[in-house]
Amino acid sequence: MSSVPAVAEYAAFAASLADAVRPLSMGWFRRRLAVDDKADESPVTIADREVETALREKIAARYPSHGIWGEEFGKTGVDAEFVWSVDPIDGTRSFITGHPLWGTLLALLQNGHPVVGVIDMPATGERWVGVNDAAAGVREARFGGELCATSPVTTLADATVYATSPDIFDAAEYAQFERLTKAVSRRRFGGDCYAYGLLASGHIELVMEAGLQTYDYLAVAPVVEAAGGVITDWEGKPLTLTSQGQVLAAANAELHAAALACIRG
Repeated sequence: MSSVPAVAEYAAFAASLADAVRPLSMGWFRRRLAVDDKADESPVTIADREVETALREKIAARYPSHGIWGEEFGKTGVDAEFVWSVDPIDGTRSFITGHPLWGTLLALLQNGHPVVGVIDMPATGERWVGVNDAAAGVREARFGGELCATSPVTTLADATVYATSPDIFDAAEYAQFERLTKAVSRRRFGGDCYAYGLLASGHIELVMEAGLQTYDYLAVAPVVEAAGGVITDWEGKPLTLTSQGQVLAAANAELHAAALACIRG
């Protein structure tokens, strides 16, 4: 089990990783880059690869026994007790089009459970750090060093829902998303990982997405949960390494239950 000092150390190290790679990603931002399409048709650039390489080197140097699961270079030692999840640039489509709402996502998992998460937004200078480790008795989310908390809104009619894009849903998923958006006050698109930070800070109440990979949701989960929110798949099950990429985050348990009931029809 983690000790409180160990959790604090890991969270501080995760923040230092984000500090270290900000100049790398910003050095490529709004420059003309060659863009390659991966097998899943998602774009990738030298910036993604350079940032992940730097993160991997720093993690391996500090914690050689830890595993790493990154978007660009796959899995290394993921059967270890501690595994780092790395998404060097979450929102590459935003990055390559000059839109500032892309981020670097970092998570530390212990025995498959994310206990530390970082949402870092280099272009805006914002950062959320979440620690949600029941074993160590630590649960807190910070934005810019200050504690943050989710919205007190508990009714769908008063809530705002975000999704990165309508394009992330297939036809059946979009029908479920539409049911939810008809029940809430307003819906917005865009932001990728930024939306989860907005939820943790109490500015919005819901995020509903599909087609996510492990490195997309593992880092945001500790931030949302430590701020007082709930984040699961669309069946209400906890997010794990084997989840299917459907994510529903809510400001609190009451709102989450209402949203689940709504999308289930």
